[in-house]
Amino acid sequence: MTDRRPLLFTLAGGVATLVYFGAAEFIAGAFSATTAPLLILGQAIIPLTPTAMIKAAISVFGTNDKLALIITLVIVGAAVGGVIGRIGLRRRTLSFVLLIGLGILPVFLLLSTGGALLDSIPALGGVALGCAAYMGLISLGDGRELRSEDSASTDRSADFDGRPGTDRRAFFGLAAGLSAVGIAAIAAGQSASILARNAAGAVTKLVLPRPAASAPEIPAGADLDIDGLAPIMTPNDDFYRIDTALIPPSVDASSWSLHIHGMVEDEVTITMAELLDLPLEEHRVSLTCVSNQVGGDLVGNATWLGYPVRDLLKRAKPSADADMVLSTSDDGFTASTPLEVLTDDRASLLAVGMNGEPLPRDHGFPARLVVPGLYGFVSATKWVTELEVTRFTDKEAYWTKRGWATHGPVLVASRVDVPRAGDHASPNKDGQIITAGMAWAQHVGIAEVQVRIDNGDWHTAELSKELTTDTWRQWRCPFNNLEPGTHTVTVRAVDADGNVQISERRPAIPGSATGLHDRQFVVD
Repeated sequence: MTDRRPLLFTLAGGVATLVYFGAAEFIAGAFSATTAPLLILGQAIIPLTPTAMIKAAISVFGTNDKLALIITLVIVGAAVGGVIGRIGLRRRTLSFVLLIGLGILPVFLLLSTGGALLDSIPALGGVALGCAAYMGLISLGDGRELRSEDSASTDRSADFDGRPGTDRRAFFGLAAGLSAVGIAAIAAGQSASILARNAAGAVTKLVLPRPAASAPEIPAGADLDIDGLAPIMTPNDDFYRIDTALIPPSVDASSWSLHIHGMVEDEVTITMAELLDLPLEEHRVSLTCVSNQVGGDLVGNATWLGYPVRDLLKRAKPSADADMVLSTSDDGFTASTPLEVLTDDRASLLAVGMNGEPLPRDHGFPARLVVPGLYGFVSATKWVTELEVTRFTDKEAYWTKRGWATHGPVLVASRVDVPRAGDHASPNKDGQIITAGMAWAQHVGIAEVQVRIDNGDWHTAELSKELTTDTWRQWRCPFNNLEPGTHTVTVRAVDADGNVQISERRPAIPGSATGLHDRQFVVD
């Protein structure tokens, strides 16, 4: 007979790990989502992850990158647990020691970052239940070999070397049941953390003052109102979120403050109450993530309410030798922004509002930076608490240390929204196939969009009314007499300075992906 115990012990270790994660997630619901081992491990792994791997994850998963990390941690954890379980076949005590060590690793990480001992209860509870699951499974699988299904014996009560009360079905039934419970508990814990996060965001909302300077009304023609085309203003719930926090920090607005220091004559500290008493301004600004792939959706447009950063820096009186502002988030993230960009006449804001509401927690509550014309990784710090005036030669930001660009100006870009890839398009009543999409070149503005079908001539598209040079624009381009069959639509944009969108394909590292977006569709 084939000895199946190695397989059984491997499965027992993997299942025990699932039980551990599930139990810990469930228990964390009674404490705080931040005490769940999956979150602790994930937050520890993010800073250690190679830049290329982070870029690849964002490219593939987009705003679901954090969910992908959690799933990966579960899979890898179960695989490691399986290896440990296999060790138990020969060295039972060592396997328990390793399982316990794997389980309490998040406790050490938590305590090393200032966590309270009480916060270790979810992990310790998960360890106890995981080890219990492992013990129960290996007690079933501890015979020298399993009898095969076609064994001549009909005594189902003695499948493990004649030991009564055991059989293969009992082992796999228990393993499957425990795995299902573990996975369900993980999913429930993740869902509960999302609900708790949303509830916390609602509870901590501020009452915003009326702006001293409101954004102009959106003019007629700013939105082309084409089915399938992204709206000119992005709702808060649809606005992309890319950052290094698995769960956004929960910052109390009443105790929040911003500290401006470094190469300044006068250090400045401003509280939320003081900030809200200032003459706040509304500005419409599109933000773009440097990780956005050609044709991607990591870009959005909102109306932001805040106070000009240049006026805050003016209070501090930066040194003439300074050329950079290092902004720091409540969770320790940093971004390096050119000082000249924060002190010129653009609408760089310390923002507290988004589309008429206080900032959602996901987008930086209670305060964040909004800087037109730069990618977010060098400007759009959420949950911001510090501005250090310094020099690029003296300080490096989070992503700069990982090989990304230091300045990050937004490049002219465009995408096709209509037709969708693979769509079957029929001519309208005028015999036209309508193509449409978005184009942006923040703080410079879009001057022209050109579109072609297959490898034909470029056609000038109709542009929507411009809100400001800091926002994206919609475009529309009809085509007549397209033959039935498959066609490719390609778009490129030209900014107000005459820069034509770069056609050469290159990856996002170190300073934005380039290339022209195209889509194939079928004319019926």
